[in-house]
Amino acid sequence: MRKAMWVAAAAGVALLVSGCGSEGGTDKGGSSSAGSSSAGSASTGGSGGGSEAGDGTLTADAVSKEIEGAATAAGFTEDPTGDPVAPELKNCMVTWNADAEKAADPKKSYDGTVTALAKGGWAEGKGLAQGGSEIKTFTKSGWQLKASNHSTGPLKMVMFIATDTGPECEALFAADLKKNKKP
Repeated sequence: MRKAMWVAAAAGVALLVSGCGSEGGTDKGGSSSAGSSSAGSASTGGSGGGSEAGDGTLTADAVSKEIEGAATAAGFTEDPTGDPVAPELKNCMVTWNADAEKAADPKKSYDGTVTALAKGGWAEGKGLAQGGSEIKTFTKSGWQLKASNHSTGPLKMVMFIATDTGPECEALFAADLKKNKKP
């Protein structure tokens, strides 16, 4: 499942970077790659439970709570079979996989979730709707969030993947990709 999640996220990033099928949105606050430079830092994660780190950026815990709050209020439950984030990336990445099979109307729940995130201060950037799939990009306090809805296909996947865009996390992502690269 981890490979499927990374493939889906990479495909979404590739489509957003290329601009194919763009709904005319504009990129607000950074590039559409998770590695863009911004004001995040590796110290933004943690177990403090507060919404922001001392430098004003969101923590991974706070991002997770915001996504979960918006998604559950919109009618989703979390899919417990989703792959966890690698331990070395826990402060830099948050994933929340919705159980789209259990949602009464996955499209309506997805729309409700992204609307709630936008009302919560997540700035919407470029989006893409193509072939029954929809991907929206949001930014907030040094984080980038990809909200993906593939609920009309045979896999019925809805997922939210947020990454800290700071240089420390960028280095950790690069090291993880290098470590997991197949020869």
